[in-house]
Amino acid sequence: MTPQLTAKPGSSLAQTATGRAKDQAGALPRKRNRWSRRKRQDFFVFLALALPNLLLIAVFTYVPLFNNLYYSTLNWTLGSASATVVGLENYVTFFTSADAGRVLGTTAVFTAATVGGSMALGMLVALALNSKVRGTTFARSAVFAPYVLSGVGVGLVWLFIFDPGYGVLAWILRGLGQQSPQWINDPELSLVMVIIVYVWKNLGYCAVVFLAGLQSLPQDVMEAASLDGASSFRRFVSMSLPLLSPTTFFLLITTMLSSLQAFDLIRIMTPLGSGTSTLIYEAYLQAFGAYNRAGYSAAISVVLFVILLVITVLQLRFVEKKVHYS
Repeated sequence: MTPQLTAKPGSSLAQTATGRAKDQAGALPRKRNRWSRRKRQDFFVFLALALPNLLLIAVFTYVPLFNNLYYSTLNWTLGSASATVVGLENYVTFFTSADAGRVLGTTAVFTAATVGGSMALGMLVALALNSKVRGTTFARSAVFAPYVLSGVGVGLVWLFIFDPGYGVLAWILRGLGQQSPQWINDPELSLVMVIIVYVWKNLGYCAVVFLAGLQSLPQDVMEAASLDGASSFRRFVSMSLPLLSPTTFFLLITTMLSSLQAFDLIRIMTPLGSGTSTLIYEAYLQAFGAYNRAGYSAAISVVLFVILLVITVLQLRFVEKKVHYS
């Protein structure tokens, strides 16, 4: 048993212990002050770096957002000096009109088709580009190139392809003894036309992101499964797809938000919105088209914003639970 030493008052041992206690008591406030000063310095550095960005976001994102909310309660036309406050009348008019179902249905079909088509074809292209053959570098660049091209330029080029009178597709069909469909004049076919072009333009983005995910998979695990006799399809379904769930979740969010806000291709290929009036394009037509109803257009924009917000929250709340992060 270790004996305990007791210092007598006034002894050297007691004086030494008292001095150490005083040093420790005096050192603690100095350490605490030094830490608080460092925290203040870090906070000022954070403000210096983040404040300009926060101001830009506030000025160009949140101020227009709240202004749009206010405009949606007005009966107002662009250029007019006066406006009438109508409250929620614009929202009631939209949801009770016959066009609401058509616009919402077109938006849902366009979003589902473009997101599903881009991700499915992007995955197939990524699997092809992941193979170790000559020319894959050029193929990757060629696949990704349409994504960075201007939507206006892409739409104009594809209009010459789909034109039923003198387009390239019409010329090929006439050579085969067939008549070209009325892609531009038929509302149902015009939506199909825009979906095809949008998927072609954006599948390169999905392919590159999926390719990055495929190349980050643990190769030793794949080789072990191959040695155990698992086929390529079995390895893809049972191993690659679950490991790619974070990549798939990221693409699902980004492509869905992008499709809901698609505008340039629709504007160029179908200027009148015949069969292609999604929510964002309907808002444009109401404000800048023949209707000239800026307040009503603002209400449609608010509806689109709420849909985007709800979809994002639901994806983060429920879909992310099925994502397996390694």
